[in-house]
Amino acid sequence: MKLPLQVTFRNMDPSEALEQNIRERAEKLNHFYDRLMSCRVMVEAQHRHHRQGNLYHVRLDLTVPGGELAVSRDPAQDHAHEDVYVAVRDAFDAARRRLEDFARRQRQEVKTHAAPALGRVAQLYPAEDYGIIETPDGREIRFRRDSLGEREFDRLAIGDEVTFDEEAGAEGPEASTVTPKGQRHV
Repeated sequence: MKLPLQVTFRNMDPSEALEQNIRERAEKLNHFYDRLMSCRVMVEAQHRHHRQGNLYHVRLDLTVPGGELAVSRDPAQDHAHEDVYVAVRDAFDAARRRLEDFARRQRQEVKTHAAPALGRVAQLYPAEDYGIIETPDGREIRFRRDSLGEREFDRLAIGDEVTFDEEAGAEGPEASTVTPKGQRHV
């Protein structure tokens, strides 16, 4: 980190052991994402109940190149946060996940879902439970009856447009998840 870690305690007495735990966790974040510029941690005791344990709220503000990430673990529904160390652990775990997502976006490794391919039914062999799809670039892709619903296969006709996902099969490219599209062509 370029700036020193800042730890703030609210509605509670400062604890050297807790601050050391926070410093160790912040150092792990710094090893995980070496471009971390600063980290501010606020630990707050929500209530001063003596019959039941206090609930702790932990907030982390991380400064990274191009922005700031804020992580807040609100204890309202989680009675495990009666233990301040659990609340701190949960907040740092959430911060690590946020940093992972941020780093993936920076490296442009965000998941994208490919659109299904488009083709036309070129051949049907109902007795053998398969057919052939011809793609716009002239390739032939085999598909099986179980790639669509039972009734859908029986409704297919040569020339029907379909969308499909392509995968490697035992006999070459094979279509999975075949979906009829549009009306039949004569």
